[in-house]
Amino acid sequence: MKKIVTLSLMTALATGMFSCRSGADATDGFDWVTDRFDDIKVLKYKVPGFDTLSLDEKQLIYYLSQAALCGRDIIFDQNGPYNLRIRRTLEALYKGYTGDRTDERFAKFEKYLKKVWFANGIHHHYSNDKFRPEFDEAYFDALLAGTPAEAFPADFGSVEEVVEQIKPVIFDPTVMPKRVNLAEGEDLIATSANNYYAGGLTQKEVERYYADKMDPADSTPVSWGLNSQLVKEADGTIRERVWKVGGMYSPAIEKIVFWLEKAAEVAHGQQKATIEALIAYYKSGDLKQFDAFNVLWVQDTASKVDFVNGFTENYGDPLGYRGSWEGLVNFRDEAATLRTKTISGEAQWFEDHSPIDDRFRKKEVKGVSAKVITAAMLGGDSYPSTAIGINLPNADWIRRDHGSKSVTIQNITSAYSEAAKGNGFAEEFVLDPAVIELRQKYGTLGDDLHTDLHECLGHGSGQLAPGVKGDELKNYSSTLEEARADLFALYYLGDEKMVELGLVPSFDVAKAEYANYIMNGMMTQLVRIEPGKNVEEAHMRNRKLIAEWCYEKGQADNVIEKVRKDGKTYIVVNDYEKLRTLFGDLLREIQRIKSTGDFEAGKALVENYGVRVDPELHAEVLERYAKLNLEPYSGFVNPIYKPVMENGRIVDVMIEYTDDYPAQMMEYSTEYSFLPSVN
Repeated sequence: MKKIVTLSLMTALATGMFSCRSGADATDGFDWVTDRFDDIKVLKYKVPGFDTLSLDEKQLIYYLSQAALCGRDIIFDQNGPYNLRIRRTLEALYKGYTGDRTDERFAKFEKYLKKVWFANGIHHHYSNDKFRPEFDEAYFDALLAGTPAEAFPADFGSVEEVVEQIKPVIFDPTVMPKRVNLAEGEDLIATSANNYYAGGLTQKEVERYYADKMDPADSTPVSWGLNSQLVKEADGTIRERVWKVGGMYSPAIEKIVFWLEKAAEVAHGQQKATIEALIAYYKSGDLKQFDAFNVLWVQDTASKVDFVNGFTENYGDPLGYRGSWEGLVNFRDEAATLRTKTISGEAQWFEDHSPIDDRFRKKEVKGVSAKVITAAMLGGDSYPSTAIGINLPNADWIRRDHGSKSVTIQNITSAYSEAAKGNGFAEEFVLDPAVIELRQKYGTLGDDLHTDLHECLGHGSGQLAPGVKGDELKNYSSTLEEARADLFALYYLGDEKMVELGLVPSFDVAKAEYANYIMNGMMTQLVRIEPGKNVEEAHMRNRKLIAEWCYEKGQADNVIEKVRKDGKTYIVVNDYEKLRTLFGDLLREIQRIKSTGDFEAGKALVENYGVRVDPELHAEVLERYAKLNLEPYSGFVNPIYKPVMENGRIVDVMIEYTDDYPAQMMEYSTEYSFLPSVN
């Protein structure tokens, strides 16, 4: 629940004191874009500074990167029970089809496969809607007929039986239409197509199962359900299939553990103990061991190389229990980290001056560490699409007692920035040339500081009231948590404290971010939604909630205005200071909702402001955006690490970059595919 995704397509690198980082060379001929299809752009990201690392650090990154890649099958299976069978069938056709590959229908088939790769399954990675193939069943049958049997996986047994299973899942729009359903009034478990629950479980059964496990008096509760599939047996018994060595997903987890053990051999001090604790957790499946690992991990602030590996974020579960598998390997950007250290060093000041009720402030902020990192490898739910900032761990009591780690992923934001330059977005959607100038001057700085404040302090701010467990907000929890962190960041971005700390030159940085945020929340993010749909993704709901609430509450003072000019709609902020006050007012209310577990108030906020889409505005935005020939989503291919061997020992690790998205996907499906087609 502690990620921030890309806010804006329009960013530009700042310079000097406000630089994102040094070394972001855009003029060396580096081709950032590697592939384009449907609504997606695939980019490369650089790993600047890798060559300056020590041999042990390079080896550590190599081993951790291997571990990050070994969990790929897990996220496919978590996202849907048929995903592995479908992916492997599509890959067999892609590799083995002997017919006419120049047929335009084959290009449509290839696009569908690229989308499945990108989303780690058959549902869109952001909207959660099932993909609609642009080829029909007859052509699918022709592909099957033109592909030799030996091209299909051996564990299929009968290819015909597998095809019979998957064809309705692929082609029938009524079968598994939504990976994660958050619609009010529906059974969110029965209507979600993910593979976190099995056996015909209902939402009420799941909620009752975990209500019986949770002890309100437990001040250090485990994260129930985080590492298991919940199953109802034929006799009605409900049990957990734990993801561990010897349990569900064991073949992949064994490979992850193998590479983690290699990493532990070259790690030092507390990091070695941290990796060994993660290995112990994977072997036991004990969530108390997971907590022990997280405490060690959050306390290790000295290691330059760091990682995320495991069942972590719960966006894929409509009830927020189960964690998707992800891997991220990174190392600290020393120069850029000075910015986040400045912010985290003032954590207590920010907490003390937050506009929330005093009852919900932390009297003592503990263990807030923040850094800017360079991503070295993306895996699982962080690949190909990834966040630009992360704040972990998620357990409220660990954050309360031991603190948290916050990161801004600088080389990822730089890749987005470089790929977006000169795309015409601002000129199309921003009415005031002065605002365009502000965005060009301070847009990247505003985005970076928004991410820093969101991750470094926003998620870790505030506290629960006595007796509140933290799961009371149910399917609205993720949206409200992201809104809380965003509002914290927006409010403080315009504070004089930021000038005092030397992080911004003036309130103009906040103006650039405020204008962009409100425009995005009310209008431009609608490009990510299909006509006729409402907003369902948690981050999008969060941004719409904030923008629409501030628009409504500020109408008397004309704080935000919808302007029509030359047949186009524009969102204009007229009073930035009053807008900041509104951010503070809403932050106060959402903190109260979280701290007290006020489900009905949280539901009302999300449903009234964050969900419904104006169809006329939506159609207009889609039409204007289409003329720009831009893709609203971006993701990445990973770099390639190659160990240099002498006498059986690694003496160096070299890095290469690839331009071939399909080749990387096929390689990963060959080299890092360990799970059976049916789990």
